[in-house]
Amino acid sequence: MSSFSRFDRYILARLMTLFGFFAVVLVGIYWINQAVRLFDQLISDGQSAGVVLEVTALTLPNAIRAMLPIAAFAASLYVANRLTSDSELVIAQSTGWSRWRLMRPAIVFGVIVALLISMLTHLVVPVSAQRLADRQDEISDNILSRLLAEGELLHPTVGVSFYVREITASGELSDIFLMDTRDEDRNVTYTARRALLVRHKDGPKLAMFDGMAQDLSHSGRRLAVTHFEQLSYDIAALVNQNEPGIRGIRERTTRELLWPDESFVSEVGSPVAALIAEGHGRISQALLGTVAALAGFAALMLGSFSRFGFLKQVIGAVVALIGLKFVDNLMVSAAGSGSGLWPLMYFAPALGLASISAVILIADRPGSLLRWLKVQQT
Repeated sequence: MSSFSRFDRYILARLMTLFGFFAVVLVGIYWINQAVRLFDQLISDGQSAGVVLEVTALTLPNAIRAMLPIAAFAASLYVANRLTSDSELVIAQSTGWSRWRLMRPAIVFGVIVALLISMLTHLVVPVSAQRLADRQDEISDNILSRLLAEGELLHPTVGVSFYVREITASGELSDIFLMDTRDEDRNVTYTARRALLVRHKDGPKLAMFDGMAQDLSHSGRRLAVTHFEQLSYDIAALVNQNEPGIRGIRERTTRELLWPDESFVSEVGSPVAALIAEGHGRISQALLGTVAALAGFAALMLGSFSRFGFLKQVIGAVVALIGLKFVDNLMVSAAGSGSGLWPLMYFAPALGLASISAVILIADRPGSLLRWLKVQQT
């Protein structure tokens, strides 16, 4: 018998087929929800449909990465259930194969899932996140440039109206009008003879000169009028602009996170322990994908065939994965709180693999656990 028999290839083919199906369905649902939100936001900013499609496409790699472990678990659970219901696993066991031997195609499947998640996490997602950040900066610049339109009443965002009578050759704005009604309880109207759009480290500002601010309170039914010689208005919220040239943690490579230098730490403003934990977290995500792929297959091997199905095993596997994810979240928080704690990032994958091994051992030797318990009692 070859090391990877025809039966193994048959199971692996079914796993990959169902894995692809569930991945497409889950990613499609997740992506559509994201696309609808981005569509509303970008269309309201006056962007074209092509820009909307490009931005939503750049969010796709991260959506795929998040959905692959769930798709792997669903595929392994479904295939194991079908093989057991059709007595194919029972026939294989009657030939002398142990449950460890039956897990071989599932283990190969888990390795493939881990490789796919690793490729996305270490290569595709950082590149797409960087491109998405650059594209969002370009969109913000476009929105900012739309404020520089003479003689037009503009609405850069919901609840804000902006008008400028003239733009001089030097870029100075003459006779501006700005109304902010985003607060339901109060409306603020600014008028000024001159204004300038200036860039600041905290975002773009509108510097107004020789003007007046009218603050109307709806609840108190009072109008406060303030004359000013100089006033700055923060329009960063209108354009949603980030400081150009600075990449966030998601846009960094795994190597930069695992071995951060002083310039990187000062640029992102995060503790070194958090950066290192983030880098190891990318590796542990792939291992958790392997755990998810093996969990569904292993769960249905626990217990004998029942015409009532394997509802208990399925519920147990789902609850175990939820608990494992909860443990992983705790370890992520702990690892980022102090230096030298990054090994905690691998606690959840190690716990998952150990639990799966214990399940297979118990299923393969059901009497061994009872004998061990009797020995402990005596």
